[in-house]
Amino acid sequence: MKITQISIIGDGSWGTTLAVYLAKKKYAVELWGPFPEMINKVKKSRLNDQFLPGIRIPANVTMTTDMGEATNKADLIILATPSQYLEGALLKIKKWPLKGKWVLSVIKGIDPHSLLRTSEIIEKHLGKIPLAVLSGPTIAMEVAKSIPTTAVIAASKRPLAEQLQRVLHSDSFRIYRHTDVVGVELGGSLKNIIAIACGVCDGLGFGTNAKAAILTRGLAEIARLGVAMGAKEKTFFGLSGLGDLVTTCVSSQSRNRHVGEQLGKGKSIDQILSRMAMVAEGVVTSKAAVRLSRKYRISMPITEEVYKIIYHKKNPKQAVFDLMSRELKSE
Repeated sequence: MKITQISIIGDGSWGTTLAVYLAKKKYAVELWGPFPEMINKVKKSRLNDQFLPGIRIPANVTMTTDMGEATNKADLIILATPSQYLEGALLKIKKWPLKGKWVLSVIKGIDPHSLLRTSEIIEKHLGKIPLAVLSGPTIAMEVAKSIPTTAVIAASKRPLAEQLQRVLHSDSFRIYRHTDVVGVELGGSLKNIIAIACGVCDGLGFGTNAKAAILTRGLAEIARLGVAMGAKEKTFFGLSGLGDLVTTCVSSQSRNRHVGEQLGKGKSIDQILSRMAMVAEGVVTSKAAVRLSRKYRISMPITEEVYKIIYHKKNPKQAVFDLMSRELKSE
């Protein structure tokens, strides 16, 4: 299928970044957002100062709050909402004909109630459509500034992944392809929890030894759960696993690391989130991950402690002590 018109559902930092990026590749891009006031403001200024400050939006990006307009025009629909708003967007999208359209999810998260991955939620509402997912170490501002970045597109059907790989690829944004949709989605979602843990270490004033330990043992937790859920272990040592994990755990722009840092400094989760314009997916995902670990009987001690700090107000220092005092074992 030839792709000429792309609609991006979600006008946050990542959605806006992809709109700017794809417009520069000469695609006709429509950016959908839910709030008329914000969309009208961005239309006039050509800037999304709230989510992507300083990056000018090209003239070939049109903007709308009309979901019918966005979906009807598109050959490719890119879903870029925060995970907790995905179902609301899908309920609007499904009202319109989708035959002949492809869908790409760039959303990282797991529903804490149904425990469904993003692609499973999409298929639940839209049926068996041509669907792929994109994940990897992709700080939005770096992509917007054409700083070299890599990511991976996963789809069960290779021709779909190959064509979307060509749509997204450029000399500043290198795209790989994969068939392990489960692993790519889980890696991109679960790493946010470990990033919160690394942020806690920063907030407590710990050094690189502690952060390296959290990152390494966190990856082991992610891989254990992923394999139990049907993913390939090797996937977690690629871009959507280790690559994304490292970026999210060390970047000063990481929202999830920031949440952890503030928790380590003694602030409550409510205080932290009330001051953030953007969503830190790891907060909600920690709830889903704990439920999944119990369902599949997988040991995830770091994830458990992050969950307890967020939802049971556990003292971060006590959480670290409990992790360090666990029964001795082989690696």
